[in-house]
Amino acid sequence: MSNSADSPTPASRRPRFRPVRLLTGAVFALAGIIFWTSFNTAQGTDIRSDESMLRLSDLIQERSRKNGALDESAAKMRSDVDALARRDNGSTKAEQRKLEALEKTAGTRGLSGPGLTVTLTDAPPNATPKIPGVPDPQPNDLVIHQQDLQAVVNALWQGGAKGIKVMDQRLISTSAVRCVGNTLILQGRVYSPPYKITAVGDRDRLSTALTASPAIQNYRSYVEAYGLGWKVDQHDTVTLPGYSGTVDLHQAQPVP
Repeated sequence: MSNSADSPTPASRRPRFRPVRLLTGAVFALAGIIFWTSFNTAQGTDIRSDESMLRLSDLIQERSRKNGALDESAAKMRSDVDALARRDNGSTKAEQRKLEALEKTAGTRGLSGPGLTVTLTDAPPNATPKIPGVPDPQPNDLVIHQQDLQAVVNALWQGGAKGIKVMDQRLISTSAVRCVGNTLILQGRVYSPPYKITAVGDRDRLSTALTASPAIQNYRSYVEAYGLGWKVDQHDTVTLPGYSGTVDLHQAQPVP
C-alpha cells in the first residue's frame, strides 16, 4: 500500500481534455449535422438523380421564355412611348435626325444591309479524330465555349460591323456573351447550340476579319480535327432588330 505522499491528488486525477480530442468531437458533431441535413433534404428520394437536374433545366427554359415574352412586351411599350415623346417634345427636324443617328449608333433602332451569319455547332458526342495523329477528343473539345462565341463577335466588330445580333438579340455596348456549361446566357435569356451570330457590314471586310482572327483559327483547327460546326452564310440584305431591353448606360462618348 502506498503512503499518502504517493497518492495522487484530486487535481492530478481530474480528466484533461486535449485539443485533439476536442477537434475530433467537433468533426463528428459536424458530420452528424451534415447527415441530418442531407436526410431532411432528400426525404427518402435520390438527391443525386438526374430528375432534379431536369426539373431545374425545365425551370430555366421556362423563365427564359417568360423573359423573352416580357422583352417583346416591353419593346412594344417603349416604341409607343418613344413615338409619343417624339411627337410632343417640340424638337426640330435637325435635333430629330441627330437623335435617330444616336439611336442607330447605340443599337436601339433596327438596322438593315448586306452582311453575313456565322453558325457554330457542337461536334457529335461520339466524334473521333478526323486527322491522323490527333489524340482522341476530351468532352470539352466537342462543345462550343464562351471564348469561341466571343472570338466571332470580336472579329466581326474588328471587321467594321455596323451591328451584330447573337441568336435573336441585338448586341449593344453593355452586352455580355457568357456561357454556363453548354448554354449561352445573353441578357437574361438562355440559348442552346447551334449558335448564330449575324452582322451587318461590308461582307468582304467581315470575312477577312474572321479569317485573320487567331482565336478563330484555333477554333477551326478543332473543326477539322473533331467536326465542330463552322458555317458562314452571305446575305445581300439582312435585318437586325433594335435592342429592346433595359439600357443601364446613361452617358458615353462615341469613339471616332
